Amino acid sequence: MLSEAPQSSLLTAYEYPHYIKYMGSKSKIMDFVINGINEVYAGGTILDLFAGSASLAGALRNQVPVHSNDIQEYSAVLAQAYLTAYKGKNAPTADDLVQKAECIAKKHLYLITDRLQYKDIESLQHFNDVEKNNRKLIELDFNHTYHLFTKNYAGTWWTALQCIWIDAFREVADEYKGKPIYPVILTSLMYAMAYTSQGTGHYAQYRDAKNIKSMKDIMIYRRRDLMHYFVRKYNNALIDIPATKAQQKHITTSLDFVDCLKSFAGGTVYADPPYCFVHYSRFYHAIETLVKYDYPELQIKGGKLVKGRYREGRHQSPFCIRTKVSKAFRDMFEGVKSTGSNLVLSYSKNGMISMDTLEALAVDVFGKDYTLDMVATDYKHMTLGRQGDRHRDVEECLVLAKHR
Repeated sequence: MLSEAPQSSLLTAYEYPHYIKYMGSKSKIMDFVINGINEVYAGGTILDLFAGSASLAGALRNQVPVHSNDIQEYSAVLAQAYLTAYKGKNAPTADDLVQKAECIAKKHLYLITDRLQYKDIESLQHFNDVEKNNRKLIELDFNHTYHLFTKNYAGTWWTALQCIWIDAFREVADEYKGKPIYPVILTSLMYAMAYTSQGTGHYAQYRDAKNIKSMKDIMIYRRRDLMHYFVRKYNNALIDIPATKAQQKHITTSLDFVDCLKSFAGGTVYADPPYCFVHYSRFYHAIETLVKYDYPELQIKGGKLVKGRYREGRHQSPFCIRTKVSKAFRDMFEGVKSTGSNLVLSYSKNGMISMDTLEALAVDVFGKDYTLDMVATDYKHMTLGRQGDRHRDVEECLVLAKHR
């Protein structure tokens, strides 16, 4: 049962546009998450400590001040599209952006020779030869600034032609940097990239065509028009975002969780750390690179370029490392307690740490200063620290810590 707050004070899950495909997104259980936040929320700012795709920012919108944080910079852009973007008087139309991108792209279409084109494909061998020729663009030197995706990612998740358009829209986006529409342009580009990519929704590794069936499936995405997907999402976003600046004082940061908690003035923390051993930076490095646009060194192993073309030095979360996860949770709990904040923690029974260990850490850190409960997806309450009250067979749960 929800806490006895007046109905008017309860937060609700607003509908919001989706910009990227994201593993572990809470969009499907957003009502469950926000019900949990309502259990402990006592006013002030809500800090989304591991914001990821920023779905909580999208769902909460302007109901309360939101501080959206994630060490990956693409997350801040997504949060800004939900929280702080607005049209203003001079927001460009989709046609304005396309015309500018088209002028840029046309200057570089000479790169798309017959050897790089996906037309009149006669065989699996022919298709794979075209793929290899696209990937060879990484060997070229370019004499214009915005060529990062054309050079590094042609023939991987996207074709050289699609990459030319990615770079062109990215160049156009920078014309609006610092303006309230900027994050909407970038997130619309993220959307277009996601739905023209031949991958499976992330960028860990692109697919190889090993037979005719896989070749035909990949060809569906190779032939998609990136501009079409950009325009569709941008037009929808213009309908969704407000005309004027948000009234709430929202914040977006790209900090390590410990540093973020040190800067948090207090309120309620929502924490959704990674559950398993795979690092999210491996799956979303391409959109991190899109946002940074910093021409990173690509990872080399055994003297060869890694197939995933990952950024060198990408973030490794302690929540994904078995020897570090316990300390990471303790650091997080202590950081929350030091600010006097309440906490809602999402976690799974299949996580890197057992629910019993997680409970012991929470009881030890929060002690008598907090009431501690766990809520399962069926909204069954369990009081942490109470013997005989053990239900650890839930797939997803919320740990609730409320300051007394």
